[in-house]
Amino acid sequence: MAAKEPSPIVKSYLILYNAAQVVGWCYMLYQLIAYYTIDKGTEKTLWDYLGFTVILFQNAALLEIVHAFTRIVPSNPVITTFQVLSRVMVVCGVVMATPTGKVSPGLPLAILAWSVTEIIRYAYYALNLIDAVPQLLIFLRYTTFIVLYPTGVTGELLCFYWAQSHVANTKQWSIEMPNTYNFTFSYLYFLWAVMLLYIPLFPQLYLHMFAQRKKILGSGSSSGATKQKHN
Repeated sequence: MAAKEPSPIVKSYLILYNAAQVVGWCYMLYQLIAYYTIDKGTEKTLWDYLGFTVILFQNAALLEIVHAFTRIVPSNPVITTFQVLSRVMVVCGVVMATPTGKVSPGLPLAILAWSVTEIIRYAYYALNLIDAVPQLLIFLRYTTFIVLYPTGVTGELLCFYWAQSHVANTKQWSIEMPNTYNFTFSYLYFLWAVMLLYIPLFPQLYLHMFAQRKKILGSGSSSGATKQKHN
């Protein structure tokens, strides 16, 4: 279904939002590269080095859920919610919450995949709003995910796995019986449940992107892509 043209105010807001995200994720990618090159040997951990940037711009993506549900963009609200919350969970519920999550080998993988993906995605959205998306950007938007999505998911799951060892030992954020409310909750089981959700959900998202790729690039034309007004 074709998207309704946003009002000038909404359009200006979306352009500003997407442009700010491009700048933020570009800076994050720079920080990631600098950590392993310019500042190689620093005593800081990777999370100490760029954690604030990740927290700021990843949580800013929560606005995309609002955009989708209020229909100011044509994104699927359910898919958008899962994509955003899965990453927010990694940042806030895994990496920020546990010392083991911060040193997971999956963290640089996830940040690399996230940053490259988001630079391309937000640039595409911003330029799409002014009908100025170059063909190369369209190609990157619907091609780089083939490698970046599995890379990002691998990084996220490694962060979960590293975090669960700390939660298992400390019983962090868990509620055990007996208690006043006669209620029990295991954060360890919750982490494993989220990890297991990747099994049915990731293939659906991945195949959805392949379907979009075929729809947009199948004819070899950019006209279909530039008509879609995303957030």
